[in-house]
Amino acid sequence: MYRKSKWKHGYNLEGLEHGNNEKSVPQLLIRDLKFEKKSLAKPMFSPDQENHPSKAPVKYGELIVLGYNGSLPNGDRGRRKSRFALFKRPKANGVKPSTVHIACTPQAAKAISNKDQHSISYTLSRAQTVVVEYTHDSNTDMFQIGRSTESPIDFVVTDTVPGSQSNSDTQSVQSTISRFACRIICERNPPFTARIYAAGFDSSKNIFLGEKAAKWKTSDGQMDGLTTNGVLVMHPRNGFTEDSKPGVWREISVCGNVFSLRETRSAQQRGKMVENETNQLQDGSLIDLCGATLLWRTAEGLARTPTVKHLEALRQEINAARPQCPVGFNTLAFPSMKRKDVVDEKQPWVYLNCGHVHGYHNWGNKEERDGKDRECPMCRSVGPYVPLWLGCEAGFYVDAGPPTHAFSPCGHVCSEKTTAYWSQIPLPHGTHTFHAACPFCAHQLAGEQGYIRLIFQGPLD
Repeated sequence: MYRKSKWKHGYNLEGLEHGNNEKSVPQLLIRDLKFEKKSLAKPMFSPDQENHPSKAPVKYGELIVLGYNGSLPNGDRGRRKSRFALFKRPKANGVKPSTVHIACTPQAAKAISNKDQHSISYTLSRAQTVVVEYTHDSNTDMFQIGRSTESPIDFVVTDTVPGSQSNSDTQSVQSTISRFACRIICERNPPFTARIYAAGFDSSKNIFLGEKAAKWKTSDGQMDGLTTNGVLVMHPRNGFTEDSKPGVWREISVCGNVFSLRETRSAQQRGKMVENETNQLQDGSLIDLCGATLLWRTAEGLARTPTVKHLEALRQEINAARPQCPVGFNTLAFPSMKRKDVVDEKQPWVYLNCGHVHGYHNWGNKEERDGKDRECPMCRSVGPYVPLWLGCEAGFYVDAGPPTHAFSPCGHVCSEKTTAYWSQIPLPHGTHTFHAACPFCAHQLAGEQGYIRLIFQGPLD
């Protein structure tokens, strides 16, 4: 079972062996289908790269918000979307620290901040402020992420509500995401290294760390600090591949230094500095903004990732195998990926305790169970009975394998190794705990493993 963990002590997720009670009836495992492999022999590219490979601008990578299955509930609009690509800018807009003004009065600090250049102000007391001026860096591009819709923010992110069906679901929640949450600095020259920093510059090109914010002077005389709810990063071990394993969650400071986690999310006392780790993002790095978690995918990593076209081909091949409902003997079919939120009459449903796939029916729906648990006609196991949905966000897949497994309890379907990977990733939840969640809808995982192997019945003819 999954065990929630306290914030300070990390996490402990145990995966137990899972067995299925299978009867001797015609059954079909999706892995038995003859899936086409030819599309996996070459790197996979985004639609823009496929159509214009030589004209494609340099892409540093993409940020994908966990909890959305390919788009926001009401559709992607402008800077508010579920996926944001970072491309090399026509002109560099990066900045780097330059002049440090120490022990100046608040009035002097305000005068410095009002200059037409970027700065970070560290308020030590009502009478003392340290201002660090930033100057233009022609070798880097800067991208800013946060809740604000003001122009300095490139990617607008709002709180993720598990299973939300509309944007109104998220707007009713009091946000814990900072208006100017973080910034990513990308090198304009190969290997196009991307680094993350807490806090973003506002419309006045300033970052203000008030009296209550955690801040300190470093050993070399520079200033550094943390934002109120912090920016956490986790780099997976072995990259974002079939062999990936979860790394350790760390906190990133305003200057990009790495620290162990605080006692609680907004505690005044910082964690211990981790000298041998950096703020450099790698393929599969997770960025938590206290209300939304982002997945960073590099351009190279995305080239090895299935495309939406590939997922659509897998959907069509599953449907071509004509799986049947063992009770109604009607043919089942996954609906079009464009109708990923609408239950179709041919929609496959699954018993989460055993993995047997059926069409929707009322068999075993006894009143005393209050409609929540159902008895599987195939093996008599009792448990939740939910519709299956294909995972449409290709960036969450660690491989291009067939969709043989489903997350529990939400029913999102993807490859076995993708379900195995996400089921062992502890995602920050609230200010004290971690839990594993489905990347397609953000529902907390349940059951022995958090996912289940699907067992279809093949056509009788």
